[in-house]
Amino acid sequence: MRTRHPWSRRAFLLTSGGSAAALAATGLLLAGEAPAVAQEAPEAEDPYAALRATWRTLILGEGFSPTAEPFKTRLAELGSLAKELRASMAPAEGSLWPDAPYHDPEPDTDQESYGYSANMVTGYTRLLTLAQAYAQPGTGLTGDAGLKADVLAGLDHLCTQIYNERQARFGNWWSWQIGAPQALLDLCVLMYDALSAEQIAAYCAAVDHFVPDSAVGSYTGTSTGANRVDLCRVLALRGVVGGKAAKIALARDALSPVFPYVSSGDGLYVDGSFIQHTTVPYTGSYGSVLLGGLGMLFALLADSEWEVQDPKKQIVFDAVEKAWAPFLFNGLIMDGVAGRAISRGLAVADVKKIQADDHRRGHPILAAIALLGQGASDAENARWRGLVKGWMRRDYYSPPMQDLSLGLTSLARLKAVEDDASVAAVPEPAGHRLFPGMARATHRRPGWAAAISMADRRITYYETGNGENLHGWHTGNGMLYWWGDTFANGQYSDAFWPTVDPYRLPGTTTSRKVLADGAGGDWGVALPDVEWVGGSTDGKRAALGQHLKGLQSTLSARKSWFCLDDEIVCLGAGISSADGAAVESVVDNRNLGSAGTAPFTVDGAAQPTEAPWSATLSDARWAHLDGHGGYVFPGGATVRALREQRTGTWRDINKGGTTTELTRAYLTMYVDHGSDPKDADYAYVLLPGASTRRTAARAAAGRARLRILANSGSQQGIWVPPIGLTGVNFWAGGTVGPLTADAPCSVLVTERSDGTATLCVSDPTRARNGLTLTWRRPVRAVTSAPDTVTAAQTGSSLKLTFGDLSAAAGATQKITVRLG
Repeated sequence: MRTRHPWSRRAFLLTSGGSAAALAATGLLLAGEAPAVAQEAPEAEDPYAALRATWRTLILGEGFSPTAEPFKTRLAELGSLAKELRASMAPAEGSLWPDAPYHDPEPDTDQESYGYSANMVTGYTRLLTLAQAYAQPGTGLTGDAGLKADVLAGLDHLCTQIYNERQARFGNWWSWQIGAPQALLDLCVLMYDALSAEQIAAYCAAVDHFVPDSAVGSYTGTSTGANRVDLCRVLALRGVVGGKAAKIALARDALSPVFPYVSSGDGLYVDGSFIQHTTVPYTGSYGSVLLGGLGMLFALLADSEWEVQDPKKQIVFDAVEKAWAPFLFNGLIMDGVAGRAISRGLAVADVKKIQADDHRRGHPILAAIALLGQGASDAENARWRGLVKGWMRRDYYSPPMQDLSLGLTSLARLKAVEDDASVAAVPEPAGHRLFPGMARATHRRPGWAAAISMADRRITYYETGNGENLHGWHTGNGMLYWWGDTFANGQYSDAFWPTVDPYRLPGTTTSRKVLADGAGGDWGVALPDVEWVGGSTDGKRAALGQHLKGLQSTLSARKSWFCLDDEIVCLGAGISSADGAAVESVVDNRNLGSAGTAPFTVDGAAQPTEAPWSATLSDARWAHLDGHGGYVFPGGATVRALREQRTGTWRDINKGGTTTELTRAYLTMYVDHGSDPKDADYAYVLLPGASTRRTAARAAAGRARLRILANSGSQQGIWVPPIGLTGVNFWAGGTVGPLTADAPCSVLVTERSDGTATLCVSDPTRARNGLTLTWRRPVRAVTSAPDTVTAAQTGSSLKLTFGDLSAAAGATQKITVRLG
């Protein structure tokens, strides 16, 4: 049963740049409200006035004291910022602020025109900041008549000069259809009582010109996923401000294509994947916009004649735990699903000069989940608030309540969760989640979490565009991210992306062939011509694999990860290239901070702590990096290690970034395969959080702990006797240990002490119309299996015959048996 919860304001206010404050100005009647008259029948409520009141609350906030911290300080900061912006506002031909000209002398769709159209949006968002300072208490500008006049003058200036029904679009479509109209319509709601009918009509006509009904006429192009939600917000608010019911109804109905699961392209997948721009995993960026936007629209239309009634919206509620929660860890959202956003650190246009990072991208999602929960079932709402409280409390690196980039509406929502004594913090869950729909995986164990990013014929290597993420080339080459529960939570937050060697991302196998900025093309168009990417999982452990082909290189490799209880076993084989460039497999590349000198030990011997330093570690058996974890090299390996100080700027990777130089210390380990290798390989074990003693002990255990059954371009597999686990990735049919497959597949077998076993099998190619797998182990009975699987006991072997696996879309098929 779903109980209506009181709606509050939106967590993720994109158009205000996080500057939204907390409470509506007190003592002011909203349009359409009137004092009650004794003994008279009340007039029917104006539905548009009611919606304006709701939206006003959503964008300004409610439920906290403006004299309590952190809100008192934030309101004062809002007032100070508004004063600065007001002082610098200078309406002129082609600009509203001198530093943000929007007149384009050669209007088209090149990068320069993108900048001019972005400046138009900047004009509106700055006016929105002024309007918020006017509407909020405690800003020092509350109800200021001069400020009100300036806001109104600014609105008319922009309408007359640039955003009107006569203007042709140039630059970025987003600026005209989402960025500018969202801010404009928010301004109309906040300043509604001060606007004339003629002004409202002119602003609505401009919105109608750039965002006609046809913008949501078909679910294609730039009108899908998060973009569709944003367009619906524009249409809904256009209807609210202009009093047009048909616009609101259209916005509501146009949300429906967002809800159903998809099997290709943009949207949510059954396995929890979220794609935007056709080929890009985007749970942590566009997914954040979608989640926050839906929460806002559900709240706006609740209990009105336009309430969203589509039962498929439950898919969005289900996705909170299926799609978003797996990528949230201690308050951060993992960078492997943030696309271009990883390059948005310090932006020139950000007047606050606050660096964006994985934590600051995660916090709005926490607040959005809290808002969305108010329209979900009681059970969902309670559970999500527990999750949010847990993420907040564990975020020691960047506490959400101290996040200067987070809007006051989000802070208020999170503070309400924090102060709710009835909500118990939910711990981070343990387990493995595989997302075949976007070539991603997350692995969580007590004390740490990891994520792996891959690429295939459906999922791009990386996304660049708008001059962003210029060096993200190899993020899909098997990048292995990992964090500890109480350590290394700033590993990728602390200026990692502008300072790391982009050819040596942790976990990747890459060619040192030099690539141009944005190599491969914009918007995720570069796709490797490979099919075998994915794996099998029982929900706790996993066998993952990636057939890797390099971006603009001849590099080819097979990479496998076996995600276990306290370790990840990493194998690589068939590593070949013919570009005349060196090829490397990166064991790890840890960010040690601005002057980090974490002790590094190899086979019991301490290595130098000062940079620069490099060495070739011959026949290394294990290594340990203090404060991070351990590494084991089964059978010994030759590994290159180096300490270095690396310097870069955000401008290096994002044309909108600052040019301030940043320097960070790194400890890197990699296997040097040399130039033009043929069938090279590697093997190592990652032990997150392990002590020196435990790392050494794990290395000493040798084959009693871990046996590599195969590591070639045909198969890769391991046996872990202490936990009864066998994992094999069959790149081609063959026999590995007790398993024989007649076609490519991924297999994970776990034998338990109670005499039962589980076999997990998948077809990562998504193309098999049949598969036969033989396990040489006596089985008494098959206790459960999918209907598409036929089991037969032959002597001391179990033969499993699978039907068409292509329909499973890479998902794992699980069979449980009782051993003989």
